[in-house]
This record gives sequence, structure tokens and C-alpha cells, in this order.
Amino acid sequence: MTKVLITNARIVNEGRTVEGDLRVRAGRIDTIAGSLTAEPGETVLDAAGAWLLPGMIDDQVHFREPGLTAKGDMATESSACVAGGITSFMEMPNVKPATTNLEELEGKYQRAAGRARANYAFYLGATNDNIEQIRAVQKGQACGIKVFMGASTGAMLVDDQEVLQQIFADAPLLIATHCEDTPMINAAEQAARERYGEDVPMSEHPNIRSAEACYKSSSLAVELARRHGSRLHVLHLTTARELELFSAGPAADKKITAEACVHHLFFDQTDYERLGALIKCNPAIKRPEDREALLAAVAGDRIDIIATDHAPHTAAEKAGTYFNAPAGLPLVQHALLMTLEHVHAGRFGIEHAVLKTSHAVADVFGVRERGYIREGWWADLVLVDPDRPTRVRAADLLYKCGWSPLEGYEFRSSIRTTLVNGEVAWSAGEGLSGDILGQRLGFV
Repeated sequence: MTKVLITNARIVNEGRTVEGDLRVRAGRIDTIAGSLTAEPGETVLDAAGAWLLPGMIDDQVHFREPGLTAKGDMATESSACVAGGITSFMEMPNVKPATTNLEELEGKYQRAAGRARANYAFYLGATNDNIEQIRAVQKGQACGIKVFMGASTGAMLVDDQEVLQQIFADAPLLIATHCEDTPMINAAEQAARERYGEDVPMSEHPNIRSAEACYKSSSLAVELARRHGSRLHVLHLTTARELELFSAGPAADKKITAEACVHHLFFDQTDYERLGALIKCNPAIKRPEDREALLAAVAGDRIDIIATDHAPHTAAEKAGTYFNAPAGLPLVQHALLMTLEHVHAGRFGIEHAVLKTSHAVADVFGVRERGYIREGWWADLVLVDPDRPTRVRAADLLYKCGWSPLEGYEFRSSIRTTLVNGEVAWSAGEGLSGDILGQRLGFV
């Protein structure tokens, strides 16, 4: 394996930024010191004052494999991950066939092996009739149990109250929930049809997928978790009101945690006029006041994790009318840069950004020996130049879908180099390395 020495870095880790050097051996962080001397055969990366961060761990992505690979796959979307400084991902079960049994779950690991450029783990999906599969899953087989308490169809929507009780009582792993109330959404869709016909404006999306529908479902999830003592992680919060359900403090000390996604922190309801279906997602991007409340909750540790919910669709699909255009957008290639825009804006510090994108994810999910810059731990690292802008161009996108709602935007930071398991996976000017470096994540 390559011997790497990173010099002259501003190392951001565990609430501190210190200047120093870092040596990588056999895929792991060997030494962290103020100054290290290059050894024979060592590849030297001069950070020249750039930030050295632990790679982002994205706890919520949809890579569309198997069955939906016209939109994305393990190879293409993980390539976009490493170009954006994401070194590990946790992928969702709503594919074809859905990942709702242990055989399909293991099949996903086989698909990722030798093709995923970032490290990987997968969720087991819940249904109204697979409680025995949920009870049987072991630590290390899945990163968690995904429960769609709304916004899904068919077998992936868990709307049987008795089954929900069983899942929250018996799940051996963390429960991750998508919380929206489907009956409320169905009624709002019908009302919108009666008003607009099939030509519903995209700006109606946050009214149809309303704050009330989110709160009804998320409050139920929290109530069930408290009743049963479950380990609950509520995904992609979008409303100010939902924040009252969660407490502030270190993620490692909580049994109930919350996540915000980069697009809900970046866009708001005023952006539908400009971007339309390109930012249609579930749950919906909502009011400017909700976005402000989410940012404050990130800064105040009421929200524990920042993730993407990366969910690509083809451009042709997104060109449809309101009821035909699918929900979801591609984000992994720029998610870390989106987060760092809030650092530049003074909403929170770089150390806090690292807490939400790396440290807390490792703590909440129990990821083994990743998410921190520590001697002996895996060298999943990203060099970020905070003063070199990045303009989003279609030609640079690595998503299979080939588009981004961020095209034309200029970020104030840039990703210089991404290391996965101690090897360079992507570098500015050279692009992707020839090696496929991703490994199956371990859990404690």
C-alpha cells in the first residue's frame, strides 16, 4: 500500500484545529505530529495550510442499485462521493427488489465489493410483514432498520400500528425513520387537484407535504421510541416545530437523535420559482423560517447529523408535471461544500461542521475506527482548500443522471484530495484514481 505523508495541514478534529503533519501506513493513520520528516518511498502531500478533515460519512443515500440503475449505481454515485469528500455511505432499501430480507441485504454488499469507491453499509428495510427478518438481523449485517412511516408506497410503507409497535419494541439495531403522515398528504394532494387540476405548481409541494404531516409522524416515532426504549434516528427534519421533539447535547449521550440534510439547510420555499422540480424532494423544502430554525438547531446541537438523502432521477423524469416528477435530487458531490458555506457565513465553526458530518455519525451508528482523525484508525481523510472557489459545472458532474440543482453556483471552498483507507481516491486536477478502495463498514 502507498505510504503517504501529509504536511503543513490545519488538522480539524474533536473540536480543535491544529497545525501539523500526518503519516499514513497500511491504510491507517500512523502518526500525527507537529512536524514529520519524509521517509524513502513516501508520497508527500503538501497541504499548504488547507484543512485536513475526517472524510464525511453520509448516513442516507439512494444509489438505485439494483433495479433502478438508469438513475445511478454503486460505481457512479460512489465516484461522486469521493470527489465531494464523502468517504463512507449508508444506503437505503427502496430499490427493486427492495432490501427487506437478509438475502437481498447481503446481495447489496456483494454488488458494492470491488465497485464502490467509498466505504459502504446498507439498511434493512421494514415492511408490514417482515418483523422476523428485522428480529434476526445482526450487528454488522446492516447499519440500521429503515422505516418509512410515510412517503413510500407498496410494501415499503409501514402503516400498521401493531407492526410499528413490534418494530420499536424488538429491533436489534438503530431505527431510522422517514416521518410524514400519508393520509394527510393524500388529502392535500386531492385538494390540490381540485384547485389546479394536474397542473399543480411546484411551489405547492411544501403545502402538500406539510409541516403538520411531518410533525404528526415524527412525534409518533419519538413517542414509540420513548415507550419502548428504542434507539431512534429521525431522518431529514424540515420544520421548526419538529425541533421541540429533540434535546440538545452530545449525540453519543442520546438514544433519540435527529438529522438535517444539506438541501434543507441550503434552499427554502422561495427557490421553487427558480428550480421547480429540481428541488422537489420528500419531505419538502419548506419556509425560510424553517431553514433558519434548522441551522440554529445544528449550531445548538439539537440536530446531531448533517447528511444528503442523495436521490438521483433522470433529467427526463424531473421534467414532468407535479404529480409525475419524482422526488429527490443528487447531492453527494457537493454536500460537504454546501455545509462549509455555513462555516463561511459564520453560522457555526469548521470544528462543528466536522462534528455533524463525521464524528457524530460515527458515534450514533457505532462505526468502527472511522469518523475521527486518530492514530491507529482508518485514514479516511479529505483536504479542503477554504479559499479556493468551486463553480458547479455540468461537465464536472460524476452522477449518472448528469445534472445538479447547483449548476452555476460558486462555492467558496474546494475539495483538493480525498483519501479512502489511506489511498488517494480523488484529487483536483487528476480526478478519480484507478483503484477501487471502498470497504464494508464495521460497527461496534
